Amino acid sequence: MRQKLVIAAMLFTPLGVTAQEVAQGEANADFAPAFENQTRAPALPTTAVATEVFVDGLSHPWGIATLPGGGWLVTERPGRMRVITPDGRMSIPVEGLPEVDDRRQGGLLDVAVSPDFAEDRTVFWTYAKRVPGGTVTAATRGVISGDFTRMTEVQDIFVQEPPSRHPMHYGSRILPQADGTVWITTGEHSAADERDRAQEIDTTYGKVVRVTRDGDPAPGNPYIGRDGIDTIWSLGHRNMQGAAVHPVDGALWTVEHGPRGGDELNRPEPGGNYGWPVVSYGIEYRGSDVGSGQARAPGFEEPVYYWDPVIAPGGMIFHSGNGFDDWAGDLLIGSLNPGGLVRLELNGDRVAGEERLVPELGRVRDVEELADGSLLLLIDAPEPFGEIVRMTAR
Repeated sequence: MRQKLVIAAMLFTPLGVTAQEVAQGEANADFAPAFENQTRAPALPTTAVATEVFVDGLSHPWGIATLPGGGWLVTERPGRMRVITPDGRMSIPVEGLPEVDDRRQGGLLDVAVSPDFAEDRTVFWTYAKRVPGGTVTAATRGVISGDFTRMTEVQDIFVQEPPSRHPMHYGSRILPQADGTVWITTGEHSAADERDRAQEIDTTYGKVVRVTRDGDPAPGNPYIGRDGIDTIWSLGHRNMQGAAVHPVDGALWTVEHGPRGGDELNRPEPGGNYGWPVVSYGIEYRGSDVGSGQARAPGFEEPVYYWDPVIAPGGMIFHSGNGFDDWAGDLLIGSLNPGGLVRLELNGDRVAGEERLVPELGRVRDVEELADGSLLLLIDAPEPFGEIVRMTAR
């Protein structure tokens, strides 16, 4: 039987209503939210869960994708992609992948399979790529052999521009869709001398990108026929390391790292500008203002939700509700710091409540749901401590 226990602190909301929030530290900035429950939403009842190590011995696992016939593909940041069998056995690395730039935050990053994988055996992945002049986020597709040992027909479908001198903030989630389009998230490489490019529509720094399977601009993108790069969907993002498509309406949701405070959950609209680095609900790591020193300004979209202090978000999914009472449609987001899993209950396009789960697991880089509703959580740690942990309700 599920245990019900609320672990919460008290919050005095801007509307003068006392609510309970998830236990967390003091905010770094003193910005007021723009609307109710934009931050520190009420704490949800605690879910009783059990965890067990499913696979160990990995090195900085980053992305996981379910194979339709059973098992999973998993990436390791040093440049390896492996197959995990349904009983938890790990293959040798898949051959035929391009070389990765594994300095700092770079390497082999996300992985996803084609919606038509049973027919085309196509795999999509992202990686940090060394190019003349620096490093970039790249997205690639390939065809995996019938025995899952080799990738062929490897082709880049997106290469960020221009090259960066800084091997940081690659973003890098990739989501191929049934209509033949592919969502890709990027970062702005972190450094003060480059992050303003998140506001420039002639670069793909800090953008949601939308392309076809062949890498062409996807029909309906907002800058087609206008100034700006035709593959851009939205701009003004910092470092989006989580993305998921809503199972009912098909809308894209993203989650991105803020600086010191100001991690954001967004629902990117075509041509929408999400503010970085002009406005932010966080502050610089050294304590000074970000950009204008304001949390909001005309012309910039509000985040659906933000965290201060941060959760340092990783991958995220919408949960089906299988196996977990009342979780249908909830967002589950990996946390790198303080670690564990964050659950957000939604009411339309607003957050209604928040829960923190399994912080003792440490850095959760990605999350995948199994057919029975249980979860696989990637634990981002160096070899031999990188793991895949299975989480179930109890």
